[in-house]
Amino acid sequence: MNGLKTHLLAQEQSTTAVPVAANDHIQIALIGAGGKGMEDAGAAVEVPGVKLVAVADCYDGRLAHSKELWGDDVFTTRDYHEILARKDIDAVIIGTPDHWHKQAAIDAMNAGKDVYLEKPMIHTHAEGPEIIATARKTHRIIQIGSQRVSSIVYKKAREIVQSGGIGKITAISAWWDRNSSLGAWTYSIAPDASEQTIGWPRFLGTAPKIPFNPEHFFQWRKWRAYGTGVAGDLFVHLFSGTHFVTGTNGPTRAMASGGLRFWKDGRDAADALFGVFDYPQGFNLTLRVNFACGGQESEGFVFNGTEGSMTVSWGEVTLQRVPRETEPGYNIETFTKAMQEKFLEQYRAKYPLTHPSGPAYSAIEKFSAPTGYSDGYDHIKNFFDAVRSRKPVVEDAVFGYRAAGAALLANLSYSTGKPAHWDPEAMKLL
Repeated sequence: MNGLKTHLLAQEQSTTAVPVAANDHIQIALIGAGGKGMEDAGAAVEVPGVKLVAVADCYDGRLAHSKELWGDDVFTTRDYHEILARKDIDAVIIGTPDHWHKQAAIDAMNAGKDVYLEKPMIHTHAEGPEIIATARKTHRIIQIGSQRVSSIVYKKAREIVQSGGIGKITAISAWWDRNSSLGAWTYSIAPDASEQTIGWPRFLGTAPKIPFNPEHFFQWRKWRAYGTGVAGDLFVHLFSGTHFVTGTNGPTRAMASGGLRFWKDGRDAADALFGVFDYPQGFNLTLRVNFACGGQESEGFVFNGTEGSMTVSWGEVTLQRVPRETEPGYNIETFTKAMQEKFLEQYRAKYPLTHPSGPAYSAIEKFSAPTGYSDGYDHIKNFFDAVRSRKPVVEDAVFGYRAAGAALLANLSYSTGKPAHWDPEAMKLL
């Protein structure tokens, strides 16, 4: 017998503008106006009472386009310190390459700005404690940009797990596959890219000093000098989702493998990465990212428990419960008929037949987000709500470090060919 129930998850976004008091207006700046930075800023200005007043980026074309998007009165600069010196800016969105995340975030918090910092929070493990310490010292709000933890879909998944809907979790598998050059971060290079239009030394920052290379600037995710590979880009989303849904803080051991399977274009970041992670709560997490998957882009989770399973995709949660037999069962076909009869007599004395035999009942429930729902907007809005109220955000620096720290274990294991060990409570390598 099978049952299927479908549910529409509640829409949490407001569809009408809410009046904002004059002293509740928030003026923000964008540091790093690449694709994700502009996407975040675009979501931010949709939040009532939020205004973008400044943009910093190393490419002049992005500064000019910022004015096209948000008005000629937007202040633009290559040097984000000019933005941080302004007293009229309350908060910043940081969408720089990974190797600039720590310094830009620390500089912003020390300048008295609240920070929305894109994931992964860190470029190396050593940077996490510095960001956390600065946030605590300055009492600034910092939100890390793994938006799935604000999703109504992931909130429903967490509710199901916390209520015992699938029993005790035994295993989790998650994946994020792509099959295009854009998915492999081969972003377009601007025709006017030159040392005159791009602040090359500023972009390099702490990275190795090399001659001007527009490919490295526009496609920085392909190199570990600036990015964290598919682990920091996509594994971190999967860790954030895992930790949010299960209420856990991270793995204790990681084993990863992968390589450059298809996109052999000069990059040094793997295009396929596979990891297995041990959690102290008694389950394993397996992760997969494949940039040459041979099919459509997809992402998702499967949570397996002792009482059922739960599949989570971008917009849907599917819950399936299959009651387990309480009896141990038997296989006595190789016994003599006399021994089979004796076994059954003893077995039924211990396990009386109290229900009819036959297939177990399977109940399936689906929970779907409304059409057009955006968890990115909810995540940005959560940040600005916290900026106003000074209450905690859904993904602070500690949560962000635990997700990014776990993700970077995969890079460490992949690079060394050995397991990597981590203390998820103390947040340090072992």
